[in-house]
Amino acid sequence: MGVSSVVLLPYAPSSVAVARQRLSTDLQDCGVFSAAIDDAVLVVSELLSNALRHAHPLPSGMVRVAWLRSDDHIEVAVSDGGAATEPRAGRPTLSSLGGRGLGIVEYVAESWGVRHDGDTTTVWAILAAPKASMNGQVTALKEAG
Repeated sequence: MGVSSVVLLPYAPSSVAVARQRLSTDLQDCGVFSAAIDDAVLVVSELLSNALRHAHPLPSGMVRVAWLRSDDHIEVAVSDGGAATEPRAGRPTLSSLGGRGLGIVEYVAESWGVRHDGDTTTVWAILAAPKASMNGQVTALKEAG
């Protein structure tokens, strides 16, 4: 199966670093290829930062970060109390200071989307998460690049 985790974090910018560290450690412990860990950590950072910037906390005053690794994929998800607008990838100009987060998620993830359950909004993404050695294939890629 792999690893599954749900973490309730304070609705605060410091929670991004906590989520990044927990996810990274969990994926390292189950042998996921380091570049895949980097991608998953980047996506969680973007999703959580967007929730903190644009959405309300859950009724508990927290945000929920979850991940599930199975086979060679990982699903990451961030749940919050919703916002006035639907999360969507923006198309900022070159001089824009922000607005690239979901565009980054769209680029890095195999797929992503939004689920609604009452007042809770969950933004999720699915990424490839191969183990560090799959018959030598990933190891060979790592050595070549």
